Amino acid sequence: MSAGVQTRPSAPPRRPPLGRDFGKLWTAAAFSNLADGLGRTAVPLIATSLTRDPVAIAAIGALAFLPWLIFGLPAGMLVDRFDRRWVMALANTLRGGVALVLSIMIVTGTMKIWSLLVATLVFGIGETLFDNATNAVIPSLVEKPALDRANGFMQAAQVTIDSFIATPIAGVLFAVSMVLPVWIGAAGYIIPIALAIFLPLSAARPLRHDPQPRDDGEARAPVSAKSAAGYLWHHHYLRVIVVFTSIVGCAFSFAQAPTILYFLDTMHVQPAAIGFVTAGVGMGALGGSLTAPALVQRFGRGAVMLWANIAAGLFLIGLAFAPEVITAVIAYAGMAFAVSTWNVPWGALRQTIVPGEIFGRVLGIIRSFTWGLFPFATLLGGFVARIDLRLPYLIAAVVTLVATAIATRLILKASTFTGPLAD
Repeated sequence: MSAGVQTRPSAPPRRPPLGRDFGKLWTAAAFSNLADGLGRTAVPLIATSLTRDPVAIAAIGALAFLPWLIFGLPAGMLVDRFDRRWVMALANTLRGGVALVLSIMIVTGTMKIWSLLVATLVFGIGETLFDNATNAVIPSLVEKPALDRANGFMQAAQVTIDSFIATPIAGVLFAVSMVLPVWIGAAGYIIPIALAIFLPLSAARPLRHDPQPRDDGEARAPVSAKSAAGYLWHHHYLRVIVVFTSIVGCAFSFAQAPTILYFLDTMHVQPAAIGFVTAGVGMGALGGSLTAPALVQRFGRGAVMLWANIAAGLFLIGLAFAPEVITAVIAYAGMAFAVSTWNVPWGALRQTIVPGEIFGRVLGIIRSFTWGLFPFATLLGGFVARIDLRLPYLIAAVVTLVATAIATRLILKASTFTGPLAD
């Protein structure tokens, strides 16, 4: 050996910490997801006590997404214009109030199917505000290299609380008393209201009323909804991948329309056990949320997003032909794993590309276009389910695989984007 000089192995790259403020946001989202999960299970079960029509049950799921069509852009404008902390707090106040009204109607025996439809619509309006604000706040609390990990933790919280805690509990509580999951859901919104308010000032990010100077000394006009739409339109890659996302998302919504009746009537699952079935599905979604950041780091966003869609289509085929409940749950869990694996890099990709000052409006436009179409796809799935409860899964699989094959090069390009100026 020469000169006795030894070299040390290079240290692995530092992972940026997520920080205490992100912990507050994560906790607020976790408690909000607890309340959402209770309601998401309780409302369809309440509906099945009023009707067994697949279209009526599908309408519940459809109305949950309709606000993204009619209120997605206004919600984005509110998120960019006002203190995002208070937007989150007011959104959960609205949802908690609706849950309280539903509880009173159940207790007094005045519950009707139209009451559930209206309540679901209002819940969706609150979700557009809370979800839009939460996504807009993340880039102000964590460093850009940590975005995939932060989104993974947020989605993991949603899946864990919703599928493994709220949903099974909701099924058991429903078996005891129809009103119990709704009462507890209403109370669950209180803690995230307080946590949202106590986020740091950096989470507020309101638009300034006075124009900001540009580098050349000229005044810069505030960004309007029209210019946010122009940004999305002129960013070719973002525009095209949003179209692809809307197609595949509609396929998933179409497939999910008969899910409750599929497990109740085709797989003969008892209502009290529905929560445990969805907990099994949630295992797949949680796995996707937790492993997606590592997969992105190893293979890149594009490859992960591509294979996630291929896997989702294949698992939908397995769900369509599942012979019994265990196989059906495994197939559904696989699809949930794939969808969660897609959602993590897709959320980080948006936060990487879109400038922070217009993120709320751009996200509002994206979700108005994508999630706004989901209600129609869900209703269509309900009509198809009248023929056969398995058929929507098979049709959705074909659409997903064909769309992914066509858009392969587009999806793989996701790995090349590093910032708002990239196009």
